[in-house]
Amino acid sequence: MAGTNRTDENLTEGPAIILVEPQLGENIGMVARAMANFGLADLRLVNPRDGWPNEKARASASRADHVIDAVTLYDTVEAAAADLTYLLATTARPRYSVKPVRGPDDAAGQLRTRIRGGQKAGILFGRERFGLSNEEVDLADEIVTFPVNPAFASLNIAQAVLLMSYEWMKSGLGEGAAPRFTAPEIVPAEKEILYRFFAHLEGSLDGAGYFFPPEKREVMVHNLRIMLTRAGFSGPELSTLHGVLRSFERQIRIASEKPSIEGGE
Repeated sequence: MAGTNRTDENLTEGPAIILVEPQLGENIGMVARAMANFGLADLRLVNPRDGWPNEKARASASRADHVIDAVTLYDTVEAAAADLTYLLATTARPRYSVKPVRGPDDAAGQLRTRIRGGQKAGILFGRERFGLSNEEVDLADEIVTFPVNPAFASLNIAQAVLLMSYEWMKSGLGEGAAPRFTAPEIVPAEKEILYRFFAHLEGSLDGAGYFFPPEKREVMVHNLRIMLTRAGFSGPELSTLHGVLRSFERQIRIASEKPSIEGGE
C-alpha cells in the first residue's frame, strides 16, 4: 500500500503517556486501546487507585495487550518523568502560570521534532475528576489544551489520550522537504536532573531566608519552577548552576564561621 513506510517510525517511537492517579481500570484500558490505534506503547501509571495489574483494564483494552503488558508503575510524577527531556501537561482549565500553551497539532509537531532529534518526551494526563494540580503542571515544560466547546469542556481521559495520539501519528505524515542544515540543538536535561536542581536551589534559598514571609513560599517556589522549566537547561548547564549555588553556600558558611572582630581587645 503506497505511503505505508512513512508510518513505520510511529510504531516504534513516540511520547510516553503518563496517567496521574487514574481511578478506573476501564479508563486505563481504553487509553491503551487509543494508544495502540496510533502506534504508541509507553504507558506509565502514577498510583492507579485500584492497583495493578487490573483485569478490567485488560478487558477494555480490546486486544491492546502489548500496551497493557508493558505498563510501568510510579509513586510520583517526578519519577514517571525522570528520564524525559520534554514534558507536556494537558489541561482544559486556564492556569495562572505563564507556561507556553499549545494546541494538540502544534504540540504533536513539537513532540515529533524532539523525538526525531533523539530526545525522550511525554504527555501528562490528570485524574478523571479534577485533572492535574498546579504543582503537577509546574513540573512540565509546556501546556497542551484542546479547542473544545467552552460550555462543555470536560473530556474523558481516554478521549484526551486519543486526540493526542491521533495528532502524534498525523504529525508524521506528509511533511515537506527538510531544510539543508539546521543550527545545533541543545538537548534539555532529563527531568530527574532538573528536579534535583529544584531541590538544591529551594534548599539553599530556605537556608538563606529567601522565602519570606513563610506563607508566600508556595507561590514563590511556583514562580521559580515556571522560570526554570521554561529555560530548557541542558545537563551541563544545570551542573554549572549547581556549582554556582555551592560556591555561594561555601562563602556563606565561611563568613558565618569567622570570629567577630567587633568589640575586640
